[in-house]
Amino acid sequence: MRWHKDLLKRVQDREGKKLALVVDTSTKETKVDLIASVVKFFQQLRPDTTLVQADFKIRTTTPITDSIEIKYFTHGKSSYTLVMEWAEEEAIDTLFYITDLTGFLPEEMQVGFEVIWLVPTDFVPKAPFGKVMKIT
Repeated sequence: MRWHKDLLKRVQDREGKKLALVVDTSTKETKVDLIASVVKFFQQLRPDTTLVQADFKIRTTTPITDSIEIKYFTHGKSSYTLVMEWAEEEAIDTLFYITDLTGFLPEEMQVGFEVIWLVPTDFVPKAPFGKVMKIT
């Protein structure tokens, strides 16, 4: 479980920063239990984190301390654009994004905050920007 240590260090290194955790809800074909454990990890370590559920649109933004039910969909359509725009508007310092990296993002898009892609699959595509961390 090497990813636990890596994620712990990355979160601890961002003490005092505004964080958001995004869950890509575009498919039920994902490691639901793994994602739930990452959410619980943030709940315990950084309860000031905002949880965002999104696919091709933002479904919810809630405090991570709320009782959370993640609703997954079956359409498989994902776009990161609205989440990136939301994070910019909310002055997020670091955005942790749980996704398989197969969603849409305009090539010209640039962001003014740190993005850490948390990929819950064995195959890890190239990220358009930011850092990639495999969490399997």
